[in-house]
Amino acid sequence: MAVSLLGLTGVAQALEVRPFDGATLASLQGAGKPVAVHFHADWCPTCVSQTRALDQLKAGGQLQGMTVLVADYDKEKDLKRQHKVRSQSVLIVFKGPTEVARSAGQTQPEQLREALAKAL
Repeated sequence: MAVSLLGLTGVAQALEVRPFDGATLASLQGAGKPVAVHFHADWCPTCVSQTRALDQLKAGGQLQGMTVLVADYDKEKDLKRQHKVRSQSVLIVFKGPTEVARSAGQTQPEQLREALAKAL
């Protein structure tokens, strides 16, 4: 049993989805890690569908090492300006500080996976 427990410690984490935090974004980008920002609004049905798709990817153990930070579209005004985001349901994918993909309104898990995978 000890051998099987040791094997689990080396397993990479699947997709991680968590609330946006500027310090976390800066830290991940500074370390050259793959990260995405999802501009989400609770009142947006497309955003809710995107969240379900991301949850499917996470549950499937896909996109190991990728972090998605969920930014509140209505509150993160400076972040929206900085990245020229004009509508909710936008997902911006970064490899370190470089934007490598942008998706607007996409709700299909496979298309979101393809966009996110560009940073891996």
